[in-house]
Amino acid sequence: MQLVDVRGAEAAEATKISRLLADSIRDSYTEILGEIPTRRLVSTQCSLPRIRAEIEIPGGAPGWLGWLVATGSDDELLGVAAGGVPVPGEGEVYALAVTPDARGTGIGEALLTAASARMRAFGATEQRVTLASDQDPALPFYAHVGFTPLPPTRLTAIRLSRVI
Repeated sequence: MQLVDVRGAEAAEATKISRLLADSIRDSYTEILGEIPTRRLVSTQCSLPRIRAEIEIPGGAPGWLGWLVATGSDDELLGVAAGGVPVPGEGEVYALAVTPDARGTGIGEALLTAASARMRAFGATEQRVTLASDQDPALPFYAHVGFTPLPPTRLTAIRLSRVI
C-alpha cells in the first residue's frame, strides 16, 4: 500500500480534482456508454464552478459532507472522493476516482475509509453507490470492499450497498 495523506480538499485544488475526475470518467465510461453520454457525464460531474463551490461550502447542502483528496509524499493528487448522508442512516458515495498509476495501491480504500468515517459521524449505518453500468470497471473494487447489489432503480445504473 502506498503512503498517502487523505484530508478535506482545499479550494486551490478544485482544478486538479475536476481534471482527475474527468479523466477517470472518460477512461472508465467512453467504451461502455459511448462518447456523447460520457461527455454529458463529464459536463455535469466535473464542472469546475460546481466543484469549487462544493469545496468552499462543505455542509452547504443537506447531507453533503464534502470532497476528500489523497496526496502522495510530493503533494501530488492521487485520488478524490465525495459523499454525504442524504437520507438518515444512509451514506452515499458520490464520487471516487484514483489516478491510473495509483490504482491497486490502496488509495481507493483509504479514501473510502475516510468517507465512511465521515458518514458514520453523521449517523450513517449503511453506504450506497450508484454506478453508471453493470459493466462499470469500478464494480470489482466495490465488491472487494463489501458492497452488494441492490435491486435496480433505473435500467442504466447499478446500485450497491454495504453496512459500515
